[in-house]
Amino acid sequence: MIGADAIIKCLEEEGVKYVFGYPGVAICPFYNSILQSEIQTILIRTEQNAAHAASGMARLTGRPGVCAVTSGPGATNVITGIATAFADSIPLVCITGQVHTDLLGSDSFQEADITGAVESFVKYSYLVKNVADIPRIFREAFHIANTGRRGPVLIDIPINIQNAPISKFQYPAEVNMRTYKPTVKGHAVQIKKVIRELERAKRPIICVGGGVLLSEARDDLREFVEKYRIPVVSTMMGISVMPTEHPLYFGMVGNHGKACANRAMNESDLLIMAGARVADRAVSQPDLITRDKVLVHIDVDPAEIGKNAGPTIPLVGDVKHIFQDFAREEFNCEHEEWLQTLEEYRRTLVVMRSPNPAYVDPAAFITRLSEKMDPDGVYVADVGQNQIWSCSYHIVKEGRFLTSGGMGTMGYSIPAAMGAKLADKRRQVIAVCGDGSFQMSMMELATMRQYDIPVKIIVLKNGYLGMVREYQHYTYKDHYSVVDLSGSPMLDKIAAAYDMRYQLLENMGRVEEVLDTFLGDDKSVLLECLVDPMDLVK
Repeated sequence: MIGADAIIKCLEEEGVKYVFGYPGVAICPFYNSILQSEIQTILIRTEQNAAHAASGMARLTGRPGVCAVTSGPGATNVITGIATAFADSIPLVCITGQVHTDLLGSDSFQEADITGAVESFVKYSYLVKNVADIPRIFREAFHIANTGRRGPVLIDIPINIQNAPISKFQYPAEVNMRTYKPTVKGHAVQIKKVIRELERAKRPIICVGGGVLLSEARDDLREFVEKYRIPVVSTMMGISVMPTEHPLYFGMVGNHGKACANRAMNESDLLIMAGARVADRAVSQPDLITRDKVLVHIDVDPAEIGKNAGPTIPLVGDVKHIFQDFAREEFNCEHEEWLQTLEEYRRTLVVMRSPNPAYVDPAAFITRLSEKMDPDGVYVADVGQNQIWSCSYHIVKEGRFLTSGGMGTMGYSIPAAMGAKLADKRRQVIAVCGDGSFQMSMMELATMRQYDIPVKIIVLKNGYLGMVREYQHYTYKDHYSVVDLSGSPMLDKIAAAYDMRYQLLENMGRVEEVLDTFLGDDKSVLLECLVDPMDLVK
């Protein structure tokens, strides 16, 4: 057994089924050894998307996604995908090949200090210098990635270490790292304080973030809020914790959130932030969530608590464990008048759109698409105007809503959708992007074709980098700079080039027919929707 064989054995011990990546000489021993394994390799067409695909898989399985790329440009290309996962706390194990240890620091061909380069975008990184350390390092890496606040871990392995003989392979049964002991259980005294505040509160609300999904606490939280009829709002990453049409859910908060959700959060007297960072996109004015209210901040990462807003009751721990502890407490709370007020806000604070009938109305289209999707379907939104329309108008039933929230990485949706589809092949998976973000990852249509990954893709085409154009519309009074996407390819020709089915929707006249055909096809389909270039997100 050599180091590369040991790596594969480690992945098998962790139950890894797929590795997304791109080979090169420095990672070739790994890719040679994996041929003897049942683990399936997926050749991504650019390394950034290897991390995105691994992210999509991780978010559906609850286990770290794995990607493996070569040294130098292969490693530097994957950084954006790693940073995207880090910003959204997605567990990944990223393996990079490296030049021979004797050449480290000599600026040799395709050498890059990748552990240094990703320092601010990973939970931890390793440079393997002893082949005997491989079992321990991989056991630790998977443990670190998927405990505490989830996130990516990078393992950089020189080619000579991959080729070195390993005399004994023993995968550790457990991990005991003196410097890494994440808090999982919430403090009993703090939990009782929260319960007392819930008994006193007249206008309570829970704001849920992506941490609820990452800790697999969705059912625990729903059971709790339904028992005590506590209203819920969400951050962008918390979309799909609650069904969109649940009577206790009032929508997404933030700059592009629903007016009733923002007003509910501002007017509450008890705000419980659960698994959510108090980040600027969700809370643009942190002082508003501390003024005249009790703020409870629940997060597994103690560094997030108090970072942007000082909570009345800080509660460090895993959201699932904490809501299970809440469920064991018996208490009474009464706030029917508050719920009636919120229902009135939901009814009256509605944004009115005036769509151009010559084009597809993205709001109405996304709503109709959602209604026709399978109840457990996976909707993957890219970044730009399409993301905000998706957040506002997609109807989650019992499925999942995936997007790049923290980093806002264009090109995320197609590779992430591929990873999600491979994670659960029976589920319907749809990627929705703009014509700008589509062109950042359209090369992955080849990957979909090669491995028969039937993801459905919708391109909301308006001929602009729409979100930037909209910002320039408001900020620079329609003085547009570098946002015109003239020269973009004809999507019907792109679809034909990849032997993919294609549909065109020019306006809302044929939306029922087109969506029925689109969703009824069991193969990949590329649906182009023509959107008014001057349409705005609202």
